[in-house]
Amino acid sequence: MEAQRRNRLILVPCPFQGHITPMLQLGTVLQSKGFVITVAHTKFNSPNPSYYPDFKFLEMPDGLSDLNVSSKNLVSVLSGFNINCKIPLQEALTQMVKTNGHREKIGCIIYDEYMYFSNAVANHLQIPSIILSTSSAANMLTYQAIPRFLNDGYIPLKETMLMDPVPELQPLRFKDLPFSNATDSDGLLQLISEAHKTRTSSAIIWNTAECLEQSSLAQLGQGYQIPFFPIGPMHKMVPPSCCSLLEEDYKCISWLDEQMDSSVIYVSLGSIASMDEKGLVEMAWGLANSKQPFLWVVRIDSSNGRDGIKILPESFEKTVGERGYIVNWAPQKEVLAHRAVGGFWSHCGWNSTIESVSEGVPMICQSYFGDQKVNARFLSQVWGVGIQWESDLERGEVGIVIRRLMVNEEGKVIRHRAIELKEKIEISIKQGGSSSNSLIDLINHILLS
Repeated sequence: MEAQRRNRLILVPCPFQGHITPMLQLGTVLQSKGFVITVAHTKFNSPNPSYYPDFKFLEMPDGLSDLNVSSKNLVSVLSGFNINCKIPLQEALTQMVKTNGHREKIGCIIYDEYMYFSNAVANHLQIPSIILSTSSAANMLTYQAIPRFLNDGYIPLKETMLMDPVPELQPLRFKDLPFSNATDSDGLLQLISEAHKTRTSSAIIWNTAECLEQSSLAQLGQGYQIPFFPIGPMHKMVPPSCCSLLEEDYKCISWLDEQMDSSVIYVSLGSIASMDEKGLVEMAWGLANSKQPFLWVVRIDSSNGRDGIKILPESFEKTVGERGYIVNWAPQKEVLAHRAVGGFWSHCGWNSTIESVSEGVPMICQSYFGDQKVNARFLSQVWGVGIQWESDLERGEVGIVIRRLMVNEEGKVIRHRAIELKEKIEISIKQGGSSSNSLIDLINHILLS
């Protein structure tokens, strides 16, 4: 343990909810093992230091104004971070090394795969670096295949090929690739290329488990000459803590306490995705038509920057009464672990995916962009714990698919598979399990680097 205390780890998260959450969870895991943690973060979406009193926080100027960040400008925002944050981080760590001297060393820099400037800083300061991949291993396989796609003429994708299976990446179709509907697909491909070609890191950490992605991890390993450490699901390895960038409404837990076991459909489409007014209203009446109790997250900016709750018709609230509960943001991990929740209508971001399968909660998979589409396909076609939604939102169909999952025989079969997967994940994080052993190997790797 003394060796760990003399090792300070620098964590560089990407400042979006789906990325910063696993990085802070990783910091909590490693801090519990004796390492000293510094989180180097952007001013944009900066974490609340009061939630992590044992961490040191280092703010990096990011060059962003009060920009309204959405899926439409993510590429330019991420590129901006990599341009603007490199020098501030390098200068701060240089000063840290000079100040601490031999009393404490920087053991390594652990950085989000999209904050690849950190790798250049690590090389400059001759500090080891490790990548944290906050998406699935299956998603990384699609990135690894990009040179092959370019060479074989699959990129740019053509409308006529979107439903075709991707060679060597079944069950994915071309429409499931994370760049298939990107607003700036060329920019995204360039960003991915930059992130991969600059890598000289010594390892990759994954917030996944071998029981979920053994095949994908094995395929990836054929193209990398560095060790992988699948140590997930990390949220099951740490005490409950607040990683949320939005205020969580805990009053919904009291409402859940009043509901029957496995009766509630929980609906949350993530922290960035939005739907138009028509889609929001159709979802509302679909929930009403399903006759199922529901907990629905409707962000203040959920409908093209507008407060989605204010868009809902008054007659909707009168119709559903006490059967529905709407919040701006929910404590998702606690919600999914609640006995009353029997289904999750999700955008299928990786955090939501792994949190749901860890609790044995089956899903309705409505993906929007990026790795969400890969995750949705695996949830429905590989793990068999979800129903993939690929239509426009229409109230009649929404009500039908909810009842398919929550009431019908099909849903019972899916729920049984979800519970089996939960049990496998529980074994992986126990002592002697694959994720537990990977964590031990990761600690040894850091100490020997």
